[in-house]
Amino acid sequence: MSTARHVRLLQEGGRQTVEIPADLKLPGDEAVIRKEGDKLVLEPVRKPSLLALLASWEPMPYDWPEIEDLPAEPVDLDPPRGNRTNETK
Repeated sequence: MSTARHVRLLQEGGRQTVEIPADLKLPGDEAVIRKEGDKLVLEPVRKPSLLALLASWEPMPYDWPEIEDLPAEPVDLDPPRGNRTNETK
């Protein structure tokens, strides 16, 4: 999908800035810009997902000790009886 717009280029000291229309606003607060021939391509910086970050890490050179897999202890999920408030009779 091509969304072409005519925009203004502004000079600020030695920098040139471009006004990006609101409907083309990029997400986040960082972007990557690159030149392809006579075109400038502007892309938002995407933060990697946690899974992608973990997949990029090298394994730790450590032999972790075995941990005994104990069965779960029973838990009583019923509320205690006797001292109830707001009870209708």
